[in-house]
Amino acid sequence: MSSVVLITAASTGIGNLAARELATHGHTVYASMRNTDTGNSEHADELTAFGRSVSGQLHVVELDVQSQASADAAVAAILEREGRLDTVVHNAGHLFLGNVEAFTAEDVQHLFDINVIGIQRVNRAALPHMRSRRSGTLLYVGSTTSAVLPPFIGPYVASKAAGDALAQVTAYEVNEFGIETTIVIPGPFTEGTSHFPNASQAGDTDRAESYAVFAPLLARYEEATNGLFPVGTHAHPGAVAQEIARILDLPAGTRPFRSLVDFSNSGAEAVHAAGRRASEEYTRRMGYEDLLHVKIQTNTTQP
Repeated sequence: MSSVVLITAASTGIGNLAARELATHGHTVYASMRNTDTGNSEHADELTAFGRSVSGQLHVVELDVQSQASADAAVAAILEREGRLDTVVHNAGHLFLGNVEAFTAEDVQHLFDINVIGIQRVNRAALPHMRSRRSGTLLYVGSTTSAVLPPFIGPYVASKAAGDALAQVTAYEVNEFGIETTIVIPGPFTEGTSHFPNASQAGDTDRAESYAVFAPLLARYEEATNGLFPVGTHAHPGAVAQEIARILDLPAGTRPFRSLVDFSNSGAEAVHAAGRRASEEYTRRMGYEDLLHVKIQTNTTQP
């Protein structure tokens, strides 16, 4: 059964691919991005045209995850048009590459504003409606780096770990309202993304020069990441889009809490599984076992 889906940061990358994949599966997709009439107008037009060519509907909506008013307005526009919102795909994110000390506090604050607080803003916009319907799905695009902690991307690692934790603890409370949580965890890719070329550098260049000994390692960071893959591996972010569509096609109550899409054999799955077991046991010992279970409504129309 089709659903109404909001995807954040869908101008390019995983968000764009997921919007197309979900529309192909017959879902009604709202691909959100900033600057739909200016900087991202070409991406917006391409997605709208693609939507006309497939069985689903694909609409573009303005949404800046760094603005609560923007998130509220995007959700309100979807509800006015569709009458419901079934799923939010939290995809917005940005990468920092450099030495941790060289990133200013303002740099790190800016990154967390996108990668973590942006999640909170969109959830605050969408959850009142989902709670009133007692159904819905929050799907978060996470990262293997929240488990395996690679060097030279410290603020990014910290932000993805924080976003992952926020998703987990939010799940305890939204479970009561029949709202499912899934965290899809991509590893790195060998193609189909500009993740490293578009990464932001540290704001304090003088401090960065103090770490000049690491300059050769930073210069070959993308090469080093590509070295993680077995020879002949073609790791494309389209695999993440396909997994998102597969999960959202599943009946309510059967969606996995986590799903790993990792061609680099990072070992993140074992780390996350161990953490999940420990968290569940800790929560049971507190006497809060009911928080671990999604209360799916048998009479809901949520797909």
